[in-house]
Amino acid sequence: MPRKLYLAAYDVRDPGRLRAALTVIKGYASGGQKSAYECWLTHDEHQALHRAMDFVLNLHEDSFMAIPLEPRKPIATLGVAVKPVDPDYFYFG
Repeated sequence: MPRKLYLAAYDVRDPGRLRAALTVIKGYASGGQKSAYECWLTHDEHQALHRAMDFVLNLHEDSFMAIPLEPRKPIATLGVAVKPVDPDYFYFG
């Protein structure tokens, strides 16, 4: 199943939920900073990430989105940013 690059971002108001959201997203992320992460996801992983965040977040106070990035467009970075690359393998665990 092919992977697509997503930019996953969240805004969580409660410190406990924030730690839980960070734990969830880092399980899927290949890079990122603060509350925005690059994630190479299959369709099933994308759905699983949404289910996990739905379980963690208070949907009346917090927000989460995973935006698919256009693979045909060049990736532009500034400063010390590193362009995301699809690694040879992924480790989830």
